[in-house]
Amino acid sequence: MPSPTTTVNVNGQDMAVYLSTPAGARPFPAIVVAQHAGGVDTFIKGTTDRLAEAGYVAAAPELYHRLGPNDTRSPRALKDVEMIADVQATVGFLKRHEKVNPDALGITGFCMGGRVVYLMAAAVPAFKAAVAYYGGSTMVALGEGIASPFERTAEIACPLMFHFGQEDRNPSPEDMEKLDAELTRHNKPHEFYTYPNAGHAFMDFTGERYREAAAKTSWPRTLDFFARHLKS
Repeated sequence: MPSPTTTVNVNGQDMAVYLSTPAGARPFPAIVVAQHAGGVDTFIKGTTDRLAEAGYVAAAPELYHRLGPNDTRSPRALKDVEMIADVQATVGFLKRHEKVNPDALGITGFCMGGRVVYLMAAAVPAFKAAVAYYGGSTMVALGEGIASPFERTAEIACPLMFHFGQEDRNPSPEDMEKLDAELTRHNKPHEFYTYPNAGHAFMDFTGERYREAAAKTSWPRTLDFFARHLKS
């Protein structure tokens, strides 16, 4: 299974995208993988490869591509309008890819990428399904004079699945309740799951916060969710 890094143009600037494709020639559904704070690292690349093994073309854009080598790699260094442009460019690339069914696109993400998922479910109508893992700061806007992802809940155009660690503080259990209430108020289809003995970053198999039970329980739920909305 080839897993090259390709380049996508975003408003005249090159952005690296880690791309994994399934074997075979038929059109496959595709999933954008939104990075965590560590960037497109071993965990994100491994997750992208796992999605390809499950029958999806998977693409992880490097959202830090505008930052110089001496800049801090942090979610706070990014702006929502720029990340929307990055994801829209990735979607455009996938829609043109010979192996992709352009009508079956989803998005998943972890940590800051979970927040990105919530935002893109509202900002990018091409997505048919979205899965967020412990996306923090959803009520905070990155940039001046714009709405936060939470404030854009009414715009969400696809079913959403959200995985939470019970011991996480961002998003906290109180955040989960607030998100659930807002999605329900706007009649947005959503599925929420909480995992005991797990905090933030419980999926990251390269880190100390990895929790095997939560990771192994949540991943089949994610694959089932995408299969229902992208493969049926």
